[in-house]
Amino acid sequence: MTVLLEAKQLVRVYEARHGLWSKPTPVRAVDGVSLKVSAGETLGIVGESGSGKSTLGRVLLGIDPATEGQVLFDGKPMPALGTLAWRRLRAQMQLVFQDPLAALDRRLPIAEQIGEPLVIHGLVAKADVTERVLELMAAVGLRRDQAGRYPHELSGGQRQRVIIARALATEPRLLVCDEPVSALDVSIQAQVVNLLRDLQEKHGIAMVFISHDLKVVRNIADRVAVMYLGSIVEEASSDEIFARPLHPYTRALVSSVPIPGRKLESRIILQGEPPNPAKRPTGCAFHPRCPMAQASCRSSVPALKMLEGKRMAACHLLDLSEVPLVA
Repeated sequence: MTVLLEAKQLVRVYEARHGLWSKPTPVRAVDGVSLKVSAGETLGIVGESGSGKSTLGRVLLGIDPATEGQVLFDGKPMPALGTLAWRRLRAQMQLVFQDPLAALDRRLPIAEQIGEPLVIHGLVAKADVTERVLELMAAVGLRRDQAGRYPHELSGGQRQRVIIARALATEPRLLVCDEPVSALDVSIQAQVVNLLRDLQEKHGIAMVFISHDLKVVRNIADRVAVMYLGSIVEEASSDEIFARPLHPYTRALVSSVPIPGRKLESRIILQGEPPNPAKRPTGCAFHPRCPMAQASCRSSVPALKMLEGKRMAACHLLDLSEVPLVA
């Protein structure tokens, strides 16, 4: 498959201040991330809150510039933020937001907001915008009579469909979905996930699906990358991740997914909270919470290595022969 999006050793550093006169402290929100997304493929990115998932999504789109590293789209470097080349490229890659109400203008009817990308990028004649908007609404399951409604007059699921319709208006080749169903009821989550999957199959869109809900990721992703404190600690196909997680952190995440017939006693409970990104621990970032940690884990950072097939993991203690299948 053709690689559409490629990230090479991405680093994103922010400066945080803890007081008015304090010196800024560098925070590495994304720390050396490399990944590839092929055309028509869905890459799921999972991890706890604060692991850098959303920041990574914004860096992949060029919304937040990388401090170090490079993003390639269709084999070409990502243009600088705000340039004419970047604005033109934005039509080919869109973001689906986590909070649809915050992402929509409450003063404008939804039809006007869905049609806005068409006008900005000059994709259709002005006389044809209305008809194209109605086509997009129908594609995501919205009725024609809802075109004049305002965001507050719609349900959460309907607002998320508006966001998806607006993202699809430019016929993008890449969608970055940042927690697109976390604010929705479970039944509505399933509807939105099925909608995204159907649209992807129909249009061949590549997706980066960011979520902390592993059940959702399992249903939609072809491959899964697990992030911890700004770095990818494991990457493999969705089936491999959920059937045989290798990294201790991945094992803990997968064990938290409820499976009918499996006892709760099998769940791995991690002790403590993720470390402060501004005060990263030495060695493996996960070692303060890892029940298997040894001296080498505290002194050196494990590299993300290619293992069997196209599977990668970063752990000093990895032994494939000792990793059982998940029951």
